[in-house]
Amino acid sequence: MDKPSALLFLLNFVVIGALPRVFFRSDGRFNRKWWLTALPFGLSPLFVAVCAAVGWEPITPDSWRSGLNLAAVALNAVSIALIFLTLGTHRIPVALWHQENDAPRHLVTHGAYSLIRHPFYAAFLLAFLSAAVLFPHAITLALFCYGFAALNATAAREEQRLSESEFGSEYRGYLARTGRFLPRPGRAAPAETSRVGG
Repeated sequence: MDKPSALLFLLNFVVIGALPRVFFRSDGRFNRKWWLTALPFGLSPLFVAVCAAVGWEPITPDSWRSGLNLAAVALNAVSIALIFLTLGTHRIPVALWHQENDAPRHLVTHGAYSLIRHPFYAAFLLAFLSAAVLFPHAITLALFCYGFAALNATAAREEQRLSESEFGSEYRGYLARTGRFLPRPGRAAPAETSRVGG
């Protein structure tokens, strides 16, 4: 495994792992749903770090390795950039994931949110995908699939909560023009809006 590519991958997960402490509001708690969602965030970098440390190599043709390493670097670079773009979009921290009593305080539809509804989650999915590209293995692919399922379910619950909130009408319009994790082609973003919500 290419050590610089693995190092960038691990750095990406260090950035992700720091978010609950440096960005999210401290009034939440690490409940069972949070830990179940967080599971692949710990296992994916641990598995790749162990593989790199002991010198395990994925079973892929040698001719693929440089291309896979470049793809993993690109995925991690975009993931890290998207995390910092999203951080820069927020004026106030948001609640930890899966907080049942978290009423939306504002609605953010500008910056990173102008094209996708869940840019943090999209960045996390890119990180999981980079593990499967960097070290193609049944475990990294399974962790990507688990992470996608967990984040997709979390996003759906958050969208339901926002649709039923005081910002519901505005949020439903936002849902119609933006993608959950990927931009919707051909949809123009409206002028900047920013109100306090979740």
